Amino acid sequence: MNTDSFGSLDSEYAVVTGASSGIGREIAIELARGGADLTLLYRNNLAGVEQTAERVRQHGRKASIRQLDLACTAMMKPLVDSLFEGEADPTIWVNNAGVDLLTGENRDCCYAEKLQLLLDVDVRGTVLISRLVGERFASNRRGVIINMGWDQAERGMEGDSGELFAVAKNAIMGFSRSLALSLAPDVRVNCIAPGWIRTSWGESVSDKWQQRVIEETPLRRWGTPQDIAKIVRYLVSRDASYITGQVFYANGGAER
Repeated sequence: MNTDSFGSLDSEYAVVTGASSGIGREIAIELARGGADLTLLYRNNLAGVEQTAERVRQHGRKASIRQLDLACTAMMKPLVDSLFEGEADPTIWVNNAGVDLLTGENRDCCYAEKLQLLLDVDVRGTVLISRLVGERFASNRRGVIINMGWDQAERGMEGDSGELFAVAKNAIMGFSRSLALSLAPDVRVNCIAPGWIRTSWGESVSDKWQQRVIEETPLRRWGTPQDIAKIVRYLVSRDASYITGQVFYANGGAER
């Protein structure tokens, strides 16, 4: 039994995409801390997601692992069907997975290739999986979906990455608002728009970028994956039952 009543997730069953590392891992751990059992979805980092599962189990919660490539539409419905036809139906779904264009194997792709990857995974994949899950939640008359945006998507940021992520994350922020209206009143949908979060890219950037982050952030520090995870825990809990269709800017007070 979870002893922290605020943000309690006792008796909840959450699914987190992109749970192998970074923000996804911390979201999974925080939801477990709140009392939820979890299914952790990954694309190719099995070792990473196994580490996340172990951290979840350290909090006394169940953790299963399933593979999903959001660019592969054919994988989606069988996965969703199997999860909702198991021992217990999911009640929370967090769409954290997205293409890594900054540190991974896609870093050296050309602009058009990066755009296609974002459209396939961050946009199309998130939209289609959200609709499948939303239909199941609506049938059960309960459920919460969380999507991930970007705090600079609406105001803009210079450079190729700024342009590309603005395309993808503006799409998801708008979609989340509309999906919330489609699924109300029984299903809630919200979106978090993180600012400068110290994930693997943030740990390796130059002093110039480090200084830029501090200058652009009124709280004068990087955000952490744990900062985002705690917001997710609140938004999926019953304490946030009157909140839907919102985009929450988690960016240390940066202008937007």
